[in-house]
Amino acid sequence: MDFLTLFSHYQLGTFDLPHRIVMAPLTRSRSSQPGDIPNDMNAEYYRQRASAALIIAEATQISPQGKGYAYTPGIYSDEQIAGWQKVTNAVHAENSRIFLQLWHVGRVSHSSLQPDNALPVAPSAIAVEDGQAFTEQGFKDFEIPRELKIDEISGIVNQYRQAAINAKKAGFDGIEVHAANGYLLEQFLKDGTNKRNDIYGGSIANRCRLVLEIIEAVTEVWPSEQVGIRISPTGSFNSMSETDPQSLYEYLVDKLYQFNLAYLHVVERFGGSPETDFNFKALADKFNGAYIANGAYTGETAEANLASGNSDLVAFGMPYIANPDLPARIKQGAELAEADQATLYGGDEKGYTDYPALA
Repeated sequence: MDFLTLFSHYQLGTFDLPHRIVMAPLTRSRSSQPGDIPNDMNAEYYRQRASAALIIAEATQISPQGKGYAYTPGIYSDEQIAGWQKVTNAVHAENSRIFLQLWHVGRVSHSSLQPDNALPVAPSAIAVEDGQAFTEQGFKDFEIPRELKIDEISGIVNQYRQAAINAKKAGFDGIEVHAANGYLLEQFLKDGTNKRNDIYGGSIANRCRLVLEIIEAVTEVWPSEQVGIRISPTGSFNSMSETDPQSLYEYLVDKLYQFNLAYLHVVERFGGSPETDFNFKALADKFNGAYIANGAYTGETAEANLASGNSDLVAFGMPYIANPDLPARIKQGAELAEADQATLYGGDEKGYTDYPALA
């Protein structure tokens, strides 16, 4: 297959991308402790994958309260900023570009991961029903979170603003606001987790309010063409649900139009989740930046999606774990290596930086 569209240039804001393959953010839980600090091993991991047209770095907590998984990195301390500088320097040395994904997990956490062993926070006091929290002491059952008080929410917005400032100090080329996959911002967006009766709950407009306030805050720090957002309209990961996802996300994208963002990164499928009748093309048509499609794409299906005009870029996640040179493998029609499931989260170089590139 020629992959004529997949390997054509694309202008993303001020960035001339050499092709259309994006590396999606992937949590790997390999930050240095104590302090959740990016390290030399992380820098090598990203350097190996710098043939991506754009790397979106792993989800990174904006504050100690934003942490939900053991050994994940932050962007709120000087040591973390210095650690991320190693990563951005390594990627830039390979003439690639890297954005940082800003993350607050909300209820998807555990008191043992929180400052002073406090309960995790959420829009409403509703626990995650499926799975367990990954802590430094092993897996633990999720707890009923504490509902955020309305006067605390401006502090969350300010944490995102400061994280955006810190990402700039760390040398990133831009940022992505994580509003997908069941974390805090999606918890506010979807009615299955947001039962508030104040200005941040109830109507679609109210449930979108926090996301829009955060986008406004971070675009005061970064030029809008260096800011993206990730959403998962049909996602149920982390016990998420929404009565009317089409109306909710079309409203959100309408409101995002004013910000002239670089891209809308859409998780169309999460893992093996089934296809739905959600109209993703309606979001792409409403949005005034690039549409990044994400969801178990192959080289062939990515080419077809791009060629049909359904997306501008395609993000690959899991294939990047075991295939550091993924674009070359796709272009050559090479067989893709399979990731070692036992080494996905935590550990050392094994299953992280020891996957070979093509000879």
